Amino acid sequence: MLYLFDGNNILHAGSFRDRRELVDRLAGHVAMEGARGVVVFDGVGDDSVVGPLEVRYAVHADDVVERLAADHRGREPVTVVSSDRAIRATAGQETRRVSAKTFLRELKDEPPGPDPLGRSTVEDALDEERGRTGRGDAAPSRRLAPRLLNICKQLATIVTST
Repeated sequence: MLYLFDGNNILHAGSFRDRRELVDRLAGHVAMEGARGVVVFDGVGDDSVVGPLEVRYAVHADDVVERLAADHRGREPVTVVSSDRAIRATAGQETRRVSAKTFLRELKDEPPGPDPLGRSTVEDALDEERGRTGRGDAAPSRRLAPRLLNICKQLATIVTST
């Protein structure tokens, strides 16, 4: 799964203090989904990588997001996050297209990271996933697997550090 983010759209649609805060939140989301992502901002800056998220800068971020969608949509599932209707229209029928505001609502509904008191979040994640679909079919387990893997890795880190 590849997420393509129009950085400035999301930055202005949300309540982020700056680009760094947005990048951290997007990197966490992409990691929790077991995916990878590219966020593209308009302007000049140093391209970087934060976990599974590439951070890029371009004179016209919209063009880069459109090109990346076209390059990848036939090879893997692609989600394009932008409020720009032109980008969403040209991203192609094979992609999932989400507005910045809708994505931010989904981001707020995500379960938080590991509990600072060390309580397990595995059962909470399972309950949350079951509640979202309302049935126990195989689809939730495929979506949940990357999240459980990340939780297990976090737990292993906690156990080995104590």
